[in-house]
Amino acid sequence: MTDIAMIEAAAGRLAGEARRTPLLSSPFLDEIAGRRLLIKPECLQHTGSFKFRGAWSAISALAPEVRAKGVIAFSSGNHAQGVAMAARRHGVAAVIIMPADAPKMKIDNTRALGAEVVLYDRANEDRDALGAKLSADRGLTLIKPFDDPLVIAGQGTAGLEIAEQAAEIGVTGAEVLVPCGGGGLTSGIALALAAKAPAMRVHPCEPEGFDDVTRSLQSGRIERNARLSGSLCDAIITPQPGEITFPILNRLCAPGLAVTEDEALRAMALAFTRLKIVIEPGGAVALAAALFHGDRIEGDTAIAVASGGNVDPEVFRLALDTL
Repeated sequence: MTDIAMIEAAAGRLAGEARRTPLLSSPFLDEIAGRRLLIKPECLQHTGSFKFRGAWSAISALAPEVRAKGVIAFSSGNHAQGVAMAARRHGVAAVIIMPADAPKMKIDNTRALGAEVVLYDRANEDRDALGAKLSADRGLTLIKPFDDPLVIAGQGTAGLEIAEQAAEIGVTGAEVLVPCGGGGLTSGIALALAAKAPAMRVHPCEPEGFDDVTRSLQSGRIERNARLSGSLCDAIITPQPGEITFPILNRLCAPGLAVTEDEALRAMALAFTRLKIVIEPGGAVALAAALFHGDRIEGDTAIAVASGGNVDPEVFRLALDTL
C-alpha cells in the first residue's frame, strides 16, 4: 500500500524530471466561486497531464534488467503519453494499447514520443488478453494507469507540492478538488495531504453519468459505471474505482462531486480567458465543481487540480462557444 514514505521517495526520483506546476489564481474566478480559488495546472506538466509523474515513478523504480526489456500500458491517451515519454527518457521500448476511438491528438502524440501504438476495438476486442499476449511474447512490464502503488506514489507528488505551495501563501486549510477516474491522482493527493496538510479535505470530481467514485463513497463499496464511453471527459472514464485506490479514497476523501459536460466546457473556457491555460474536459471537472457547485463545499478557500490539457481543437471550440 502506498504511504507518505513512498510518495516522498517518488518525489526524489522525480526531482529534475517533473515540472513543479504553480498555483494560479484569478479574482474573476474567485468571484464566480464565491471564495478564494487556487488552481494547480497539471495541464502544464510534461505531456500535458499529471500522468508523467506516475509513469516516471513506476519505471524509475524497476530493476535495471527488468526495465531494459521494455514496458507496456493500456490508455486512451494521457497515461499513454506519460509512459511513452518516461520510457523514452530511460532509453527503453514502450508499447501502448489504445482504443481505436481515442482522440486522434493523443494517439498521434503517443507515437511521436516513440512508443509503438497498438489500436483495438474496445467494443469487440479484449484489451487485457491482447496485452497479456504482448507482455508474454516480449517480456514487457505492465505500467498500470492507476491501480499500482508506485503510480499512486508518483501522482501523490502533486499533493506534496500543493501542501508546500499553499503553506507558502499562508493557506493551511482548504477544500481540494481533484478530477477522478480510477483514483490514482486523487488517492495519491489525499495520502500526501493527510500527512502534510491534514486540515485540507479532498473531493473526487467526476462527470455526471460516470460518477462511480462518488457512488462508491456513498455506498462504501465499489460501484461500476453502466457505460464505458460516450463522454467528452474521456480522460477520466473508467469502469470503477481501483481495488488499491478505493480503500484509500474511502478512508481519506470527502464526498464526491459530479458536474455536467456543459459545466466542464464552461470551466475550460474560463480557464482559457482568465488563466491563459488549456484544459481538456476531463481535466476541467474539478474547476467546474469549484465554480458551479460551491454550495456543496465548505470553507473560504478551494484548490482545484486541472489534471490535463490534451484536447482536440474541435472540442476546444465547443468550450469557447460557451462564452
